[in-house]
Amino acid sequence: MRTIALFLFISTFWSCSTKNSIRFTVEKDDGIFLTQPVSFDLTKAQEAQIDIEKAMVLFQEGKEDIAIPFQVDHEQHKIWFVPVTEKNNDGPLSYRLENGLSSVKSESGISEQKQNGSLQLGFQNKPAVSYRYEMTYPPNGVDSIFKKSGYIHPIITPKGDTLTRIQPNDHYHHYGLWGPWTHTQVDGERVDFWNLGEGMGTVLFKEFKNEESGDVYASFTAGQEHIDLKTKEEPQIALNEDLQVRLWNLNRPDRYMFDYKSEFSTPLQNGILFEAYRYGGGLGLRFNERWKADNCTVLTSEGNDRLTADGTNARWCIVSGESSDGKGTNGILFMSHPKNRNHPEPMRIWPIDANGGRGDMFFEFCPIRHEEWKIEPNKKYELNYRMVVFDGTLQAEEAEAYWQLFAQQPKTDIINN
Repeated sequence: MRTIALFLFISTFWSCSTKNSIRFTVEKDDGIFLTQPVSFDLTKAQEAQIDIEKAMVLFQEGKEDIAIPFQVDHEQHKIWFVPVTEKNNDGPLSYRLENGLSSVKSESGISEQKQNGSLQLGFQNKPAVSYRYEMTYPPNGVDSIFKKSGYIHPIITPKGDTLTRIQPNDHYHHYGLWGPWTHTQVDGERVDFWNLGEGMGTVLFKEFKNEESGDVYASFTAGQEHIDLKTKEEPQIALNEDLQVRLWNLNRPDRYMFDYKSEFSTPLQNGILFEAYRYGGGLGLRFNERWKADNCTVLTSEGNDRLTADGTNARWCIVSGESSDGKGTNGILFMSHPKNRNHPEPMRIWPIDANGGRGDMFFEFCPIRHEEWKIEPNKKYELNYRMVVFDGTLQAEEAEAYWQLFAQQPKTDIINN
């Protein structure tokens, strides 16, 4: 059921008082309205004679105009902003973009910095999502074959709880949030990039291709190499991947959101086959050791819970559990984009008696769970995911509202008067 849709209706005014400005409204359908990033196409601003090379200011109109933060996305030629409104406000929101200077100062605390071998995206001037680009070695006494770079850890809630885990002693190859492919075939040979202990393959960081931060989001793009270690002469690159992670400000203290976009291709002459298997690729997350069978829950867009969700398909999935102080809950909403392969996407969710009956929590969107995928040479493929990290609770209606905007960007129409 669609609970939210944003439609941008653009109106240009040519009077002297609004020269070089463009006005638009954000309208809300029936259902829950949640503050989320909204984009506006800068081509339309140029058509209204706004010089996008000069300073611009964005106003939210009302009884008193409010200058609100925005950020220019040069790659997509648009600006992003987050509406300032109560979620139950029924009226449309009006905006005006024009050339000029603004004294508005963002209080989002969105930041990006490198520290001790990790690139850290921050929220409210605190660490939120970190990407490990230097090599991490296993604990003393554990085979160095389990070393790895190119993964996300830690993911930290706004109140400070760490939700991810790396190198658990039951699965030393688990690294926070990551997405290696498991059962693959390269020229008829099986190669496993997931189970590092097999010595068949690995995924490692190569280089940063982009880094940026502003008032609305902070992001990076990391080049990663999926390395086939089974070739006789020397290791070969089986996949080249660009991983883009973007952390969004949601204008609320208990939640933030980040996108995980994987674009990949193979240089191999005969391509590579991803075999159908219950693990592999997509997006996998090993949760913290606190969560067990009795204090961790699952809810999917199709109404499945932890007992029934494994192997089913979903648009979104909420995984939540007890907070570290035992006085509340926190968790992550996972969303799969409609353009992803096999969407609604198959999932791997550990059964409630996993790991000797402890019921540890592992979640994965796994696009090849039920069907193999042939990756042709020199052709680009893409998978897109979005996550909302929250303290407290997140309801099913809210999850659907978040997914609806992720699934379809707002429609933009020019209204000529």
